[in-house]
Amino acid sequence: MAIVSSGNGTPAFDRPGRLKVQIALSAFVFAYFASQAMSISLLSNWLKSTLSLTGEQTGTVLGANFIAALLFQPLYGFISDKIGFKKHVLWFLAVLVACCGPFFYFVYEPLLRQNLLLGAATGGVYLSLTFMAGSFALESYVDRMGRHYGFEYSRVRMFGALGFACAAFFSGNLFNINPHINFSIASALAIVLISVLFLFKNETVSEEATPATRVTLKDSLAVLKLPKFWGFMVLILGVTNLYLVFDQQFPVYYASQFETEEIGRVMFGRLNFAQIFLEAGMLFIAPFIVNYTGIKRGLLLAAGIMIVRITGSGLVEGPIAISAMKMLHSIELPILAVSIFRYIAAHFEARFASTLYMVGVSFGHSLGLAILSSPVGRLYDLFGFQHTYLIIGLGALICWIISIWTLAPDPQHTPTHSTTASPDAPVVSPVLNSVPDVKS
Repeated sequence: MAIVSSGNGTPAFDRPGRLKVQIALSAFVFAYFASQAMSISLLSNWLKSTLSLTGEQTGTVLGANFIAALLFQPLYGFISDKIGFKKHVLWFLAVLVACCGPFFYFVYEPLLRQNLLLGAATGGVYLSLTFMAGSFALESYVDRMGRHYGFEYSRVRMFGALGFACAAFFSGNLFNINPHINFSIASALAIVLISVLFLFKNETVSEEATPATRVTLKDSLAVLKLPKFWGFMVLILGVTNLYLVFDQQFPVYYASQFETEEIGRVMFGRLNFAQIFLEAGMLFIAPFIVNYTGIKRGLLLAAGIMIVRITGSGLVEGPIAISAMKMLHSIELPILAVSIFRYIAAHFEARFASTLYMVGVSFGHSLGLAILSSPVGRLYDLFGFQHTYLIIGLGALICWIISIWTLAPDPQHTPTHSTTASPDAPVVSPVLNSVPDVKS
């Protein structure tokens, strides 16, 4: 990773408070994703076992989460680009996490039992703001801070994977006792989030925006006119969306491989722990892999592994083989995450990073999931999980082949400073300076 200068000429590695900021963000990300694991990692199981919903009804509820996220993700992106390094979004997420337990047992569960659509809509608003869209807003903030201070996004995100893994290890057992325990622990983790925010200070970050870096709504909407943006979206809307739809009700399928659902949930929690623990290690290694493959090939490699897992889950049988397919997630996700941020940094202007991530990735995912969750749930009811996985895998393969031509090739060189106001201007990033020139 190279040393990068900001507009005031201060090298990123020489900025005071760099280590403190990295540690504070790591602690925040750890607690946040632990809360996410406690609250929604077994959401599909909770809907089917506790509330006795069908596959189609479960798909409807899950789809509502992403329909709501469609509204909030572009807003999160625009606000994040406007406020820059301020902690407003992090404070908002901390307060929402604190409300998790009371929301589930006083609002969400009663509404879903009495009126499925009203409950789904209400839950969609809360869960999308807190986790579905909120996690992308947090990751975008970490990437922004990493580019400013000179540390890798994946080095901080690694602690999110560890937090999720630690919570996932216990979530299945606690769920079998009473799901409300999971939701209560998710709320309690807000204490860590709020404590970190009180201690976390951006000592060297100027809150002033110059005319050249100020983001307007017109500028943000101009991103939608860029051919590179839509070429990128083929992979996001195609392969990764289908993968997320596949993964939504995977815990239900996995639990069905055991004698009882209770045993299946416990084993899935432990499998989740192993997978995410390995994922944390891979987040440390992923930047080196993407350095070797290049950005475009990194995206294609990660998407290819996704397709192998989808189709493999439809072909193999038994908990051991299906567990092996699940473990592939720990390899592809870190490579995908690093490649996405590097692709955005390489092909678009830095001041639009949050908008591009929230609209291109987060919004794109939610759009696909909102459309596909209920129909795919219906396919599970009609044809079973394995046959549906093969159908999903075929669709993902077609999109992967198309994205070979639609993804932009890696830039041959990265300028040291971007002076243009165009959203399509390439920019310097501390993450990108170590990426070799790769021809696609």
